[in-house]
Amino acid sequence: MTKATRPASFRGASKYILDDELAKIVNVSMALEMPLLLKGEPGTGKTMLAHAIAESMGMPLIVLNVKSSMKLVEALYQYDTLTRLNDSRFGDSKRDVSDIEAYIRMGKIGQAFVSDTRTVLLIDEIDKADTDFQDDMLDVLDQMQFDIIEIDKTITARHRPVIVITSNAKKDLSDPFLGRCNFHHIAFPDPDMMRLILAVHFPKLDEELLGTCVKTFYRLRELRGIEKKPATRELINWLRALKSDPDFRPQLLQQGRIPYLGILFKKSADLFQAVQQLGRGQM
Repeated sequence: MTKATRPASFRGASKYILDDELAKIVNVSMALEMPLLLKGEPGTGKTMLAHAIAESMGMPLIVLNVKSSMKLVEALYQYDTLTRLNDSRFGDSKRDVSDIEAYIRMGKIGQAFVSDTRTVLLIDEIDKADTDFQDDMLDVLDQMQFDIIEIDKTITARHRPVIVITSNAKKDLSDPFLGRCNFHHIAFPDPDMMRLILAVHFPKLDEELLGTCVKTFYRLRELRGIEKKPATRELINWLRALKSDPDFRPQLLQQGRIPYLGILFKKSADLFQAVQQLGRGQM
């Protein structure tokens, strides 16, 4: 495996606002070549951080979306037995069916290992996986290699990827897993930070509209009985909708008349709760 040279410092990207503490932990993790585990509620920018690192450092981004039923081998490689069987039966393929390696496809971790350049590997929502998956995956990432048992071949990483792991904290992670990562909790942005984030996405946004929308958004997050509070992504999409509506005026929000609630509240029960409380003037 080629030893990675220390990368330049990460200082954020074109559409990612970075605080000093987060910048430091990202750079320390890259320098120590340790996975960076990010926790926080949905919408705090965990996933987008990996995109920002890839953009800033000029590295390809490879994303492994973890599912509850996923086995580790799926993230490493897949042996396409069905295609090989069909090729053997019908004989209309140019591949040599006796060459099993021709039917091996790399999974997301495998792709990061065999890449000719250093990559950013995002392992998204690791808390969906069981403990065995988590611990076995970190064994592979520690060793930077894995075996393809069907062809008795060891795949060794050409370059150690920058590894970002996210968790929505829906399920506790094992102590051994936590001990092998650098950890950072990303808190939901406060109103001042949210203004900076929105200014990046809407550089010419009217100050009155910006202030009124941010104030309304944080009041909506405080409504009672909401399971999935609106997050940054919903706020950005809501602002886009408001800007595109020729009949919208910021004064409507000040009067408690809030359009496009369905953009902010994605669950039917949450939308019902919001409509009920807003209808009674309870904000």
